[in-house]
Amino acid sequence: MDFERIRERMAEYLTGQGIDAMCAYPDQRRLRRTGAVAAVSLRACQGGPGGFQDYLGERYDQESGRWQELYGRKMMLTFGLDLYAPQPGGGAEIQTAFDRMVQALRQDGPPGLRLVELSCGETEFDQEAGLYRRSVEAVCQGYLYAVTEGDGAFLDFIVRGERQI
Repeated sequence: MDFERIRERMAEYLTGQGIDAMCAYPDQRRLRRTGAVAAVSLRACQGGPGGFQDYLGERYDQESGRWQELYGRKMMLTFGLDLYAPQPGGGAEIQTAFDRMVQALRQDGPPGLRLVELSCGETEFDQEAGLYRRSVEAVCQGYLYAVTEGDGAFLDFIVRGERQI
């Protein structure tokens, strides 16, 4: 998963799981939704050592037929997955969307990320916007790593989940 597109990939994953999702602060004009929508943002990113001197180990690349070395850091990513819904029925729609979100993130989650914690606030009505809103945060763990071949040249930087290394 490319780090530059991590919000987009989370939104795509949620959409694929039946949850209307979009990145918060989009470049284009927002569409008026008739049901609940999740606004995906990245609220925090923390990194730490993933191995000795950032060395994570080796893997065999089937395509090239060569061993590759992995270097990287463990990452904790905090996503904002705030839910919004218009009235009437917005509170119930938010609850249904949250239940789907819990199920989707609890199963496999987005490729390369493992859910560590999921929390939410109460559903509230925003008078000014005319929308119901529930704040949701998901803390996910993964690895930001680089791949090198025997000559020491880095080939790629990718975010991966702990289970896939």
